[in-house]
Amino acid sequence: MRLTEADRNRVAEAVTAAERDTAGEIVTIVARRSDKYHDVALHWTVLAMLLMLAMLAFRPGVAIWLHGLVADPWDGAPSPGGLFTVALVLLVVTFLVVRLVLAWMPLRLALTPGGTEARRVHARARALFRASAETRTRNATGVLLYLSLDEHRAEIIADATIHARVEPDVWGEAMAALLEATRDGRPGDGMVAAIRRIGIVLAEHVPPAAHDINELPDRLIEL
Repeated sequence: MRLTEADRNRVAEAVTAAERDTAGEIVTIVARRSDKYHDVALHWTVLAMLLMLAMLAFRPGVAIWLHGLVADPWDGAPSPGGLFTVALVLLVVTFLVVRLVLAWMPLRLALTPGGTEARRVHARARALFRASAETRTRNATGVLLYLSLDEHRAEIIADATIHARVEPDVWGEAMAALLEATRDGRPGDGMVAAIRRIGIVLAEHVPPAAHDINELPDRLIEL
């Protein structure tokens, strides 16, 4: 799923059109993903290692059989040290295999809890809002529309003036339009639809001011 040059142009045009009827300033940012979720991969890897230990405890014969594949059969029963060595090798192999498998991002995302994704997307959106829109307008009228493609999640964050006038649930229609189109593989359509709805809300609550100027870029920012 990707944005085309036509999508980028449509998003910029939608922002320009929406800002004609409001003093608000809309910033649009699209990211491939909001986090690499290395900690999630590590958690699943540790769980796999613990399950391997549990398997060895439940079926110690596996360790004895593996020890017999490499040990001299005339040495008698395996020593505790030998069995611990087998367990250590199995744990290392488990760690390496699971980490390699979870290097495939779609699987890593599939194993990431929804709550974790939501928190990471929100945190990235807040950081980007502070860098791109917060207090960057004279009257604190910036709004960030942020889309994280791989997570299929989005955030709308408003500057102080708009936040004081618009309840968070008012952005629901814009969010729904954006996420529905993104899940259908049409992120460009979703961004344009969301921008139009944001523009309607801003026109109602933050009408255009005299001598209004464009304070933030209209173009789509891609990360």
